[in-house]
Amino acid sequence: MPDTATPDSTGLPGAAAYEPTERTVPSRARQRAAYDKETVHSILDAAYLCHLGFVRDGAPVVLPTLFGRIGDRLYVHGSTGSRPLRATGAADPGLAVCVTVTHLDGLVLARSAFHHSMNYRSVVVHGTARTVTDPEERRVALDAIVDQVVPGRSKDSRPADTKELAATAVIRLDLDEVSAKIRTGGPNDEPEDLALPHWAGVIPVARSYGTPVPSDDLDPAVRLPDYLTALQGDGAGRPGSS
Repeated sequence: MPDTATPDSTGLPGAAAYEPTERTVPSRARQRAAYDKETVHSILDAAYLCHLGFVRDGAPVVLPTLFGRIGDRLYVHGSTGSRPLRATGAADPGLAVCVTVTHLDGLVLARSAFHHSMNYRSVVVHGTARTVTDPEERRVALDAIVDQVVPGRSKDSRPADTKELAATAVIRLDLDEVSAKIRTGGPNDEPEDLALPHWAGVIPVARSYGTPVPSDDLDPAVRLPDYLTALQGDGAGRPGSS
């Protein structure tokens, strides 16, 4: 989502980069790390799912879930009865979480088994999640989550009614401790392996969208909207698709 949120409700103003911390500096391949907001936001905005990690009853739990970004905040929604959303609370201490997003861009095949790898773009966020209670912030956050699925969809769907809103919780995670990590390029084979008779290189991996299939009960008079037409193929109509 674009960085147009107001600081008092759905976004936090800040510098052009996130400050590295002990938790966001990788222990290896540090040259692949990035902290500038343009890189971090582009990786987040191109994703559909994040993985939300937290500790429940003394054991780690990781859940795949939809999310949305507005400015320097991430929003996640779910049932009001779910444990992680109940645990966040509106006030301190909230819930300590880790959120990750990953895009697979290529399979890296080396001559040696040891040096096989993948090209990827990833973001890791550490922080404290809290429940969103302000009605307007909840509304804007839910629109952002819908638009994360397909940009523009929130304006072309029925808004949640009172009953649906009552059953839906939204949590907010400020983007304070954040890092991106990116790998590109070919395999890093050892010099003594270069003469081996094994194929080496990169197999690109790209996301592709098929032709939309209308619902069986869709009124034939309802035409395919332009924003879905733009999504077909390589998804050039979606932020961060290239």
